[in-house]
Amino acid sequence: MRSLKILPAILMLLAMPLAAAAQQPTTVSEVVDKVVRQEQAEVQLLRQYSPLVETYIQNLRADKELGAVPDGDKYFLGRAELGKGVELETLDRDAGMKHKIFGSWAGFFSTEFVPRGFLQMIYLDMNGFDRAHYRIEYVRREFLGEVRCLVFDVDPLPKSGKGRFVGRIWVEDQDYHIVRFNGAYGGSSLTSNYFNFDSWRTNAGKNLWLPAFVYSEQGSVRDPKTKRLGLRAFRAQTRLWGYDLGNVREEQELSKVLVEGPVPVNDQTVTSNDLSPFQAERSWDRQAEDNVTERLERQGLLAPRGEVDKVLETVVNNLEVTNNLEIQPEVRCRVLMTSTLESFTLGHTIVLSRGLVDVLPDEASLAVILAHELGHVVLGHRMDSQFAFFNRVRFDDKETFRHFDFARTPEEEQAAKQKGTELLSNSPYKEQSGASQLFLQALKNRSKEIPNLISPHLGDRVSTSWTTVAAVFSAPPSNTDAKPTGKAIAALPLGGRIKVDPWNDQLRMLKSKPIDTVSQSEKAPFEVTPFVLYLTRQGEHSSTEAATNVAVKSDPDTTP
Repeated sequence: MRSLKILPAILMLLAMPLAAAAQQPTTVSEVVDKVVRQEQAEVQLLRQYSPLVETYIQNLRADKELGAVPDGDKYFLGRAELGKGVELETLDRDAGMKHKIFGSWAGFFSTEFVPRGFLQMIYLDMNGFDRAHYRIEYVRREFLGEVRCLVFDVDPLPKSGKGRFVGRIWVEDQDYHIVRFNGAYGGSSLTSNYFNFDSWRTNAGKNLWLPAFVYSEQGSVRDPKTKRLGLRAFRAQTRLWGYDLGNVREEQELSKVLVEGPVPVNDQTVTSNDLSPFQAERSWDRQAEDNVTERLERQGLLAPRGEVDKVLETVVNNLEVTNNLEIQPEVRCRVLMTSTLESFTLGHTIVLSRGLVDVLPDEASLAVILAHELGHVVLGHRMDSQFAFFNRVRFDDKETFRHFDFARTPEEEQAAKQKGTELLSNSPYKEQSGASQLFLQALKNRSKEIPNLISPHLGDRVSTSWTTVAAVFSAPPSNTDAKPTGKAIAALPLGGRIKVDPWNDQLRMLKSKPIDTVSQSEKAPFEVTPFVLYLTRQGEHSSTEAATNVAVKSDPDTTP
């Protein structure tokens, strides 16, 4: 009798995997239906987010030796309001500040490029991706990093309207989210053009794939048709990050368990804990630093502390130790999230932009930049201590660059150069001169072609002056216009060092296989290059449960 009771339970357990398997699509047609529903849900899901968006464009010209090189650039930084479609709120300075050199936002950037057009590339089709408008054909299976994908070719049906996507999509094979699409929107005209683009999404948690990177390109410097149509060849990168600003750290802090003893501790120490005026001054300055860094981090402009900061602090420590420096409070390093090349100090906090760290070819070149900023710290160049009052950092996000300006006076810059020279001359980086000099010379040679990339948001431009490096290193190149040959790399392309997690803004050093031989045209210093991501699946974030619930619901009006 006991076996008769157990047998139905066994049969029920055996039936459970079969029932689960039955829910998975078994034909190509069923897979396509699932993909369409997920993409429609994706459009609805993204409405709850307001990530930061950065678009950097480089126009190209032909070069006999290098093929195509930058010839002017454009830059946009803003916050997307995805709940309103592809609306953007600019975070750049107004026309009286940064744009006084390059023209106003409305009068310069938008006459040639529409920033929201690049943001639109995070969507396959906002007006209806379904079988009524598209023919979707299965091609093959393919891995993108660790994620196995199904590959489909997508073409709009006749008379389906302009602006429909034409190209190829990659679909992860567990929940059938589109994780990459490569192609263009059809229907360009004389007054508006759609560009070729390659759009990537990254996994931020269970059933959650978010747009992160878009590479776009149009025209060729060697194609006569490009010039004949009056178009300029260009390459562009669009990056999105800050989907979960401030939430993760706050939840972790609230969830900490505090263990208290049953009997209150009575501190019997006789040592005085009062601060002298000198110590109070230091504490006040540190509070100003903390207020500013916290504000920038919560806004998504400053990366949370992580492994990249530790790399920078290791170089700073090497400079301090070899120069017998004991700096109090200790020097910290942080990374600005933007691509613009800049560095500055907030009291005893050294800030380098992600773009600057990206393009530096080696540790010695990094040491040159950090030595200059450490010079400001050693010389006691302070920041505005009024930021210690918390109300001074309470303002609208779009006014950030109007309230924060950490550029130094020419006198302070010159003094820091001299001190940086001294610090380098006593450091272990003194003998590693080659790459540092090549980097500064390459930056100087390219500065006219990339004015927006070298225009800082908050700090100072990277100085291309040879005084610091040439004074330290005994053998500067005899020909300052010489180009690096062989394996020498003057500067890396954008994205050459750092990997960005668009969900929590964490930065990690890029781990790529070294390449033995790189041609002169492939070195691409300071240039825009395509994105090719190594996709992985992440664990479920505690803050994504609501997003997951949204993702599995499709709009009944758009379901095919």
